[in-house]
Amino acid sequence: MAEQQVGQMLDAIGLTADIDEGDMARDAIVILKVIKADGSVHLVKGRSDAVDWVTALGMVTAAQAVEN
Repeated sequence: MAEQQVGQMLDAIGLTADIDEGDMARDAIVILKVIKADGSVHLVKGRSDAVDWVTALGMVTAAQAVEN
């Protein structure tokens, strides 16, 4: 499996976020549900270059709290 840019893929599936005019994205974590050619389903996680594992864990934990 090779790493790829996912911006166009996220646009194609209609990903949106609640951000205001002038807001700047600083970091990102993306969790993708991927269906492989053989029909199997996988979860894949990507993150922006500046996100270390501690920041990633914090962002995922905070997102889970917001979702619940």
